Amino acid sequence: MYPLLAGLRIFEAASFVAGPFATLQLAQLGAEVIRIDPIGGGPDYRRWPLAPSGDSYFWEGLNKGKKSVAINLSAPEGRALAQALIAAPDRDGYEAGCLVTNFPEKGFLAHEALARGRGDLITLRVTGWPDGGQAVDYTINPAVGLPMMTGPADRADEPVNHVLPAWDLLTGAAVSVALMAARERRRLTGQGGEIRMPLSDVAATTLANLGMLAEVLGSGRDREAVGNTLFGSFGRDFVTRDGVRVMLVGLTTKQWRAILAALGLRQAVAAAEAERGLSFDPDAGTRYLHRDLLEPMVARAVAARDWAALEPELVAQGVCFGRYRTLLEASGDPVFRASPAFAAITQPSGETYPAPGFAGSHADLPRQPPRPAPHLGADTGAVLHDCLGLPEREIAALAARGVVAATLP
Repeated sequence: MYPLLAGLRIFEAASFVAGPFATLQLAQLGAEVIRIDPIGGGPDYRRWPLAPSGDSYFWEGLNKGKKSVAINLSAPEGRALAQALIAAPDRDGYEAGCLVTNFPEKGFLAHEALARGRGDLITLRVTGWPDGGQAVDYTINPAVGLPMMTGPADRADEPVNHVLPAWDLLTGAAVSVALMAARERRRLTGQGGEIRMPLSDVAATTLANLGMLAEVLGSGRDREAVGNTLFGSFGRDFVTRDGVRVMLVGLTTKQWRAILAALGLRQAVAAAEAERGLSFDPDAGTRYLHRDLLEPMVARAVAARDWAALEPELVAQGVCFGRYRTLLEASGDPVFRASPAFAAITQPSGETYPAPGFAGSHADLPRQPPRPAPHLGADTGAVLHDCLGLPEREIAALAARGVVAATLP
């Protein structure tokens, strides 16, 4: 964690990935993020994977370093209290007036309703479709066509979904950037406003930015499924004599030459180039178009070696490669164990395990260890006191009426 956004207070009323991931990044850069949770937790509070205690590793991971206020959002008094918190004025050196939510655009968290309490409020609203229609990462992805170009070429009629919620994560990253841009505009002009971030728009614009939309519109045909082959260049998974599977990538000329050097294929490939009257060096696309020739050559060379002999040669020649591993196998790798982003912390589940702070490293700032996720509602009393100035007796009265699950400051 880094204190770059110290003094910024952000309210979050969101579940699952995109909204919580956006505010996680901001919390890890020093912002105070206050979750507005329903009493008993939202729909993702028990989202798998689960700890033996039944607590959600998922929820703990996405809500590290935040605070939690538990409010009865089904009651009018609870909804009014949430509105008051979100529209609360700046207090005690904190700049407030920021909300990240995936609640519907109409209702008690509508921007227009909240802005009546604070005219410079900034609302970042995550939606599924631009019209507010319901969608999640796992429905957006098939809708934009990616599963139809994923998987083996001989099973192209069977779509393959991936397990990473990429559109949620990209949407969350876009939300954090948009919020900081809106904050800067407010600093310069005093103007707030609402930004809506549909998952479908993030997916569509990403595919267009990568040239994939122009490709299919220009050619009039879809990209084929090619298994683990890297589209447009040289790259694929290969298996060693002792059964180790490795991904080799020759995206650049330097990377391609390194593969040939490591596998002793320079002369064989030079002969193939002479036979076909071309060069595989300068154009990555040529390596892709002639993969019918190149992939079997590389496959035979890899299959003739055991991994213990091949890996040092790949490293020595500077080959871009990655060995296929399970996540459990990879968990012992320095990417997890030696990364400065990770530290062992004890989470609300009662378990202690490595958890990350901000992924990037600031060379001129000391890194602070990540903070655990909050216990649900643990900060209710303190937040009501700090943000609204409510005394203990009023907070206790709210708790007695079932409006909040309060812990007193």
